[in-house]
Order: sequence, then C-alpha cells, then structure tokens
Amino acid sequence: MAPSMTRRALMLSSAGMTLALAAGFSRPAQSRDTIGPDEFKALSARLTGAEPGDLDSDAAATILKGLTSIGRGPGLVMLTENPNVSAGTVAEDIVAAWYSGVCDTDRGEVLATFTGALVWNALDYTKPFGSCGGETGYWADPPQS
Repeated sequence: MAPSMTRRALMLSSAGMTLALAAGFSRPAQSRDTIGPDEFKALSARLTGAEPGDLDSDAAATILKGLTSIGRGPGLVMLTENPNVSAGTVAEDIVAAWYSGVCDTDRGEVLATFTGALVWNALDYTKPFGSCGGETGYWADPPQS
C-alpha cells in the first residue's frame, strides 16, 4: 500500500513551490562545463593584453585542456560570460600559463609553448634560446628603447 499524502503536506508543498517560483527559484538553465578554443583565445587575449591572432592555437588548445583537466572549466565559463567578474585563481592560471608557456594538468605540468610564451614580448632585451637575434655581433650594441 502506497503512503498517502495528507492534506496538510499537500498544502505546505504547494505553498512552498509557489513561493519558490515567485521568488525566481525556478529550475536553473543548463550550464556549460567549459568553453571552446576560440572563446578561450578571446578570453586569453583579454586577460593578457595580447591580440588573439598572436596567440598560438596549439598552445591555446593545450592550456585549455590542462585547465579543464584540473577543474577550471566552470571558472572559464564564468569569466567568458561575465567579463567584469573577478575569477581570481582561474584568471591568474591563464595569464601565468601564457607568460611562462607552462600549464598545470591533472598529470602535472606540461609545456604548451616555449617560443610563443608571452614572457619574450615582455622582455624585449632578450629572446628565446636558439632564436637568432640578428647578424653576428648584434649583441654588442645596447638595446634601443
């Protein structure tokens, strides 16, 4: 025999549902788990000050995959949908990954890019190792400002 609902329980549950709906506590819309590569590049450009076209697509995919693997997907969605919100750690992780070229993953750190790391843009007096800076002896002259 199925338990019967009392009139009191029915009235209380109906009143509670009515109040919840009136207060705007309806069922939440489906939210995304993470963002796509193009959204990530746009978000990265906004946070780092770089142009989206200057950010390497392979590095972006590696960084996005790493951040998603350590549970940063919802924070990425929040930063994308609400540009004025401060997401703290997530935003710092994005900037650190692009400037260092290294990102955290669920399996440890991975190299996303070396020559494409933004640190080389910030340090205009040096270049990535193994990259030619000019003709022989170019280093003898002081950097131009």
